[in-house]
Amino acid sequence: MQRYFLELAYDGTNFFGWQVQPNQRTVQAEIETALSKLYSNEKVGVTGCGRTDTGVHASQYFLHFDAIERYGVEDLKHKLNGMLPTDIAVYRVIPIEKEIHARFDADKRTYTYYISQEKNPFTIKNSWYKRLNLDLNKMNEASKMCIGKKDFECFSKVHTEVNNFLCEVFECEWRFENNQYIFKVSANRFLRNMVRAMVGTFIEVGLGKINLEQFDKILKSKDRSEAGSSVPAQGLFLSEVKYDGLNNV
Repeated sequence: MQRYFLELAYDGTNFFGWQVQPNQRTVQAEIETALSKLYSNEKVGVTGCGRTDTGVHASQYFLHFDAIERYGVEDLKHKLNGMLPTDIAVYRVIPIEKEIHARFDADKRTYTYYISQEKNPFTIKNSWYKRLNLDLNKMNEASKMCIGKKDFECFSKVHTEVNNFLCEVFECEWRFENNQYIFKVSANRFLRNMVRAMVGTFIEVGLGKINLEQFDKILKSKDRSEAGSSVPAQGLFLSEVKYDGLNNV
């Protein structure tokens, strides 16, 4: 058996998230169905680099699966793209060592959130259309407070099954470009709903409803009810996944 990585992207608009769920359309289910058909209707399970929620997109995503060496990598890529729906695209098929794991060996993940300031039919499905007048300087001052290894329970969905709420954030910043506010955050791991809760809280800072001292208190509170509301899913992308120890990924 050979282990493979797939590098892919998907538009999450019409998916009930990444993970297989009963009676729901998910990205994982579509890929496993296509792979099983290619391998003589035998069950082929895949393991993703993480989970995305309903409506969240991925411009870069990795998964791994084990299968016999029946196809060349370009042939397998071509066959999968021909079988998968138009909202999933496979970019690369990469043979890897058996012990490499798509989720546990990922060193850094990056999420990007887009808030459009003009109505645009070509971005309406992959950004949040919301007219705002935000103070980016204040938002970036608050963003700096998130850098480092910290407890982010205040931004986590409650009642999640995790051992701890510690995440190491490497990058956290806002910019304005092409009539969009763009938020980018990179970390070793993310909690459920973390990025959308962060964005909602930063917006409160940008609107002057929360000052920097209050933001610091929210961050230290470990209380989700103290932070801002979660923003809609359609503006969020898993945009990059890094495997620092792997040369060909």
